[in-house]
Amino acid sequence: MAADFQQKAEAADFPEIEGQRTFLSAIDNINQDPDILPNITLGFHLYDSWLEPRKAVQSVLQILSGPNGKIPNYSCKGEGKLAGVIGDQHSSTTIPIAQILGLYRYTQLHKYVKQIKNPYTTADRMTFFDENGEFPFHYKIINTVKSFRLFTVHNTDVGLYTPWAKEEDQLHINSNNITWNEDNNTKLESKCVDSCLPGYRKKPGTSIHSCCYDCVPCSEGQISNKTDSENCMKCPDEEWPNEKKDRCVPRVMEFLSYTDDPIVAVFSSLSILCCVLTGLILGIFIHYRDTPIVKANNRDLSYLLLVSIMLSFLCVFLFLGHPVDVTCMLRVTSFGVIFSVAVSSLLAKSIMVCIAFKATKPGSPWRKWMGAKLPNYIFAVFSLVQVIICVTWLSISPPFQDRDTHSYQGKIIIQCNEGSVIGFYSVLGYMGLLAAVSFIIAFLARTLPDSFNEAKYITFSMLVFCSVWIAMIPAYLSTRGKYMVAVEVFAIITSSIGLLGCIFFPKCYIILFRPDLNKKIVIR
Repeated sequence: MAADFQQKAEAADFPEIEGQRTFLSAIDNINQDPDILPNITLGFHLYDSWLEPRKAVQSVLQILSGPNGKIPNYSCKGEGKLAGVIGDQHSSTTIPIAQILGLYRYTQLHKYVKQIKNPYTTADRMTFFDENGEFPFHYKIINTVKSFRLFTVHNTDVGLYTPWAKEEDQLHINSNNITWNEDNNTKLESKCVDSCLPGYRKKPGTSIHSCCYDCVPCSEGQISNKTDSENCMKCPDEEWPNEKKDRCVPRVMEFLSYTDDPIVAVFSSLSILCCVLTGLILGIFIHYRDTPIVKANNRDLSYLLLVSIMLSFLCVFLFLGHPVDVTCMLRVTSFGVIFSVAVSSLLAKSIMVCIAFKATKPGSPWRKWMGAKLPNYIFAVFSLVQVIICVTWLSISPPFQDRDTHSYQGKIIIQCNEGSVIGFYSVLGYMGLLAAVSFIIAFLARTLPDSFNEAKYITFSMLVFCSVWIAMIPAYLSTRGKYMVAVEVFAIITSSIGLLGCIFFPKCYIILFRPDLNKKIVIR
């Protein structure tokens, strides 16, 4: 039996020579052991491929055809039978060898050679196959560098692998001898994806390899400030991630600012203008205080109503600018008390219109209620109830400055927390109750004789007042931050203008432009 062996031979390369030596020892061991292949003697032929696949194919064809020619499917061999082939140590030449031999159903003999027992060992290494059928030998790790400028290839030993050594001593690599790049020697990294930039974090993918992962953006409110972050960090409450999510920046403070919001300038100008206008009307009423139209329906209540309307325009400034605890406590309570005073005075006027009409009948018991005391009592009592509600609210759970960091991303809403929701809606509810009662009484008195026609103006003013505040409620509940405050300010200014226009503009017109109607005989 003959055995042919395909082997690359480099005389100066010690591992190649050692491989040939091992092969020769294996053949000799098989032939001398009668128990391995009884009555069979192995022979061999060595062929050198020189790492050339074409040379390897030629050698295989010569093995199959015989020494006289390389003819496919033709054999002119002498004695001996081909048992198998041991391939090269390199895949570039072994693969074409195996492809050709597979057509003729020849196998390679690695698995048979592995069954040969170890003939000898030394203290520092094994020179044959071990108990697992493996060929243990130390392997040099070589760093091959191709220079495209000099057109050279340079090999450098950078390590050694010794299989029979202890596990911790098997592999030795000198990283200082490794050349990664001809130009800048940048260390290469084994990755199947690009690095995750700041603002992203690594998410394990479907691969079992730790170097394969997905890059996902950090969640809202979180950042990562380094490459390949495992986790994202949450920003403090006073800060928010920038657009790239690689650092935290201070949040934007949101409130009705005098410098940043143009609507504040509109509200301020309108409030001051209306306050001055109300003061002018008050001056006109004081100057013409002895005229019939001013004296009708209690001029003292008219003065009080004008002062309360003037204060309602000024209380708008409590809602503008940066809120603090003091302004938060004064906001709702001040306009609640002021509007209650105004509506209470209108309620007193409406009640006095009804009483005055009933007192005109002969022998009417209502005459004893005529005078200045009753309207003053009505005004004082109904205003005092609102004052008690506000004092109780401020004593139990007063409003305070609050910072809302959850409603809007990247913003901190500086706002007033009501403290007690019950107290807040009690103030608004009582003010709405006074307005509703005043509207009903004035509406019932609207058909009284012209001498008491102020009830018509009170009806219109209460209709405007109630419409504004009823429309304000859904707008107030559906907004947040400075827009919610803007809705409150708009309601205060609009309802105050409604009171001022509906009640006092017609009287000022008569006083200034129709003095002929401002006579006692006409009023009666």
